[in-house]
Amino acid sequence: MIVLPAITIMTLIYLVATVVALIDGIIRARGRGNTVLAVIEIVVAALMILALFVAIPFGAITLGIALLVVLILQLVLRGSVRRGGGVSLTVIALIATAVWLVLAFGWVHIPGVN
Repeated sequence: MIVLPAITIMTLIYLVATVVALIDGIIRARGRGNTVLAVIEIVVAALMILALFVAIPFGAITLGIALLVVLILQLVLRGSVRRGGGVSLTVIALIATAVWLVLAFGWVHIPGVN
């Protein structure tokens, strides 16, 4: 018998933030500009996805803060993005990560969400 974990709204926000950040990092790594930041974004987003399944010593919240900083730097230090999306994927990942961090820290309590 297969038992699936309960999927909550917090988990969905977490997945949206990490998957969009991963896709944004891959697109930015292929373009010109800050490839170092793009690689850091890819690594942090991949570690956050891995943190869902494996216990990581420094935790998902620390990775979330690191991802938030990298996404802000990606917005400030714009490079040219080769494919469509441009800044929109970065903004979506930034907003989703910020919402997840606010809810994870418990700064805002929404019944049914956290």
